Order: sequence, then C-alpha cells, then structure tokens
Amino acid sequence: MTRKELILHLEDNPSTVRVLALASQQSPAEVNEDLQHIARSLRHQAFRLVVVPARCRKCGFVFADDRYRKPSKCPQCRGTWLTEPLVSTIRESEASD
Repeated sequence: MTRKELILHLEDNPSTVRVLALASQQSPAEVNEDLQHIARSLRHQAFRLVVVPARCRKCGFVFADDRYRKPSKCPQCRGTWLTEPLVSTIRESEASD
C-alpha cells in the first residue's frame, strides 16, 4: 500500500499500526515509518493525521499522541494492559467544523 493509498484508507477506517501492517503486508516498523512520514507531509495537503493515543486500562494514564505503536508498559503503574493507538486522517475542511 502506497502512502497516498494509506492516507485515503485511513480517512474511512481508523486503524492501529498492527491492523495496517496486516492489510498492507508490511512490518509494523515499516507502517510506523510511513505514518511518521505522512504526519510530516500532510502539513502541505488537505488532510490531517489524527491519533487517539494509547492509554493504560489499569490506571488510566494517557500516552503522547505522537506515538503510533502500542507501548510495552505504563510508566505510571508498570501495567501492560494497554490500548493501541488509533490512527485516522480527516480532511482539513472537516477539522475546522
């Protein structure tokens, strides 16, 4: 899946890096790298990358929204019961509404 296809795919289907890796037959590291590139390049396009950050289900700690992959442990309680970040794209005209 090319980066342009990934942008359009994420507009309709918010996904995790793991799901995107399976769909595109790439490794999660490659998809993570693509998402980092997309986040930089979307500044000049009509889209914006939106990330619902990972959070700890045990204590509620919310991770930074610049991480696209699931963290291994919570820094607050050291728990491993974490949600995966959800990544999507939206058009800029929708973002300003």
